[in-house]
Amino acid sequence: MPRKSKHSGPKYANGNYKSYQKAYDATPLQIRKRSERNKENKRRGTYGNGDGQDNPHKKSGGFAKQTQSASKNRSYNGHGKRSRYSA
Repeated sequence: MPRKSKHSGPKYANGNYKSYQKAYDATPLQIRKRSERNKENKRRGTYGNGDGQDNPHKKSGGFAKQTQSASKNRSYNGHGKRSRYSA
């Protein structure tokens, strides 16, 4: 018998509840991380200008020196076209 979830309402395509994700994004840790990413983006002059550039992360937790395209940056951690996670 499937477990009853305390969350209800709309879901994302991957099956996660939107209400759960919204609550997670509002945690102090996530707010701090988002503010750090935004501050770095503004410092480099790529914030809000629509250039499609991201700040790649290093394993140490900091940011790399060069910006790169968002699609290339997001493909590194196993979420690319040929990853084992893709359907």
